[in-house]
Amino acid sequence: MQALNQFQEYLVHEFVDDYNDGLMPRRDMIRRVLHIVGGAAATATMLTSLGVQAADAMTAQQPPATPAGSGSPLSVPADDPAIQAKDIQYPSGDATITAYEARPASSEREGALSLVLVCHENRGLTDHIRDVTRRLAKEGFLAVAVDLVSRDGGTAAHDPMEIPDLLSKVDPTQHVAVFRAAVESYAGDHAVDTAQLGMTGFCFGGGITWRAATLIPELKAAIPWYGPPPPAEDVPNIKAAVLGIYSSDEGDFANRGRDELEAALTEAGIEHQINVYPGTEHAFNNDTGPRYNEEQSLIAWADTITWLNEHLGIMQ
Repeated sequence: MQALNQFQEYLVHEFVDDYNDGLMPRRDMIRRVLHIVGGAAATATMLTSLGVQAADAMTAQQPPATPAGSGSPLSVPADDPAIQAKDIQYPSGDATITAYEARPASSEREGALSLVLVCHENRGLTDHIRDVTRRLAKEGFLAVAVDLVSRDGGTAAHDPMEIPDLLSKVDPTQHVAVFRAAVESYAGDHAVDTAQLGMTGFCFGGGITWRAATLIPELKAAIPWYGPPPPAEDVPNIKAAVLGIYSSDEGDFANRGRDELEAALTEAGIEHQINVYPGTEHAFNNDTGPRYNEEQSLIAWADTITWLNEHLGIMQ
């Protein structure tokens, strides 16, 4: 069986955890893992190593459906008059990248808008991530969520089961380069201050946010939500002030290596804060999913906005 990279291993564990918790049908779990691992025999071997019996793993029986989240009070409709939102395109190398941009319709703040990059989960640029982007605009930022499946035709062009494989097989530095190109695309927009640059991301996107923090020194604030950590040797390269947001679930694979990461941040003298939210599980901010925790997601969102305001020159 071919060795998996960090993001592939992270996603396989996530899908198995969802299955074990009754949150993902067995068939869906198998299809997602199969796309990443690359073969039925390798999939059975991988699942058995993670405690899923091969005989069970390769059947199509589904557990009872689990209700999705109930929606967030923070949700911002696409036609909210307080914001302007649209799909945009920009070049990155030889590719045309699609992204979703949201900005305030008007701003009471003086000067140009701070720019916040948004990295989606392993499902691609979904309606939920678009909503999160609008929430940032409602807070006074120009936010842009990049579709990292753009080189393969975009999120909407694919079976959702395929997207995790498309994302995780790419060197994460290439994903970071797409975000860097997004920043460069705003160079001529006088309404945007690219020197006041932040980034946030969720799950897979949390891992990309960690990587971006090690590779984009211009970042002033980074808020990864429960993502895989960056290589330890790259941690000293971080210039941004980092707020890490994590669940309290000991079984959440995103928490693996968290203590070591925090120690490395401290040793490197990087401004940071690691927040663990009580009574939460992985992806607790996603109000379209079954692990949504409204109380703690509202607290974590307030922490996120405070962090961005403090480190993007808005609150002196």
